[in-house]
Amino acid sequence: MIDLYTWTTPNGRKVSIALEELGIPYAAHPVDISKDEQFKPEFLKISPNNRIPAIVDRENGFSLMESGAILLYLAEKAGRLLPTDRLKRFRVVEWLMWQMGGIGPMLGQVHHFVRYNKGKAPYAEERYLKEAHRLYGVLDKRLADREFVADEYSVADIAIWPWISRFEWQTIDLNQYPNVKRWYTTIAQRPAVQRGYDVPQKVGDIPMP
Repeated sequence: MIDLYTWTTPNGRKVSIALEELGIPYAAHPVDISKDEQFKPEFLKISPNNRIPAIVDRENGFSLMESGAILLYLAEKAGRLLPTDRLKRFRVVEWLMWQMGGIGPMLGQVHHFVRYNKGKAPYAEERYLKEAHRLYGVLDKRLADREFVADEYSVADIAIWPWISRFEWQTIDLNQYPNVKRWYTTIAQRPAVQRGYDVPQKVGDIPMP
C-alpha cells in the first residue's frame, strides 16, 4: 500500500495516474495547497521541500518527494512502464527529465503570468508563451513517427501528459500540434488515466481539444 499525498495539479496527477496504471494499491491524502496545507509539520516530515506529491511506501516505511523520482520508484517497484533494456530505459529517463526541466517549470510560468496575472508583466507573458510553443513544437516533432515519446507507453508519457492537459490555461490550440493532439487524446482515453485524473477529487472532466 502506498500513501499518496497530493492535490489536483499536473504534478500530483502524474503519480495518481501512474498508481492506477501500475495497479498498486494506494490511499490518497489531499493536501490543499490553496490553504497552505503543504506547510504543515506532519507533511514537511515527508516532503521537506513543501511540495506535492509525496508518497510513503507502507511496505518499507520509505518516503519520497519529487514527482519524477516517485514515478521511477513506482515503475521499478511494479516492474512496468520503465524498460529493463539499458538504452531504452535511458530514453525514457531522458524524456522524463525533459518534462521535469522544461515542460513543468515553463508551463507553470505560463499559468502564473498568463492565466493568473495577465497584463501585469507583458515581457514575462511573451517570454514564457514563446517557450511554451517551442516545447510543444519539440514534443510534436518527437511524436511525428512514434506513438509515445519513448516508443512504448511509459512514465515519460505519464509525466508529460498532465501538463498538456492544461493546454487551455496555456492558450495553446492543439490543432497547431497535430501529433501532440493525437498522442494527448489517445492517452486521455485510457481508463487508468481517467481514474487518476480525478484524484484526490474530481474538479472537472479531462479537457478535450
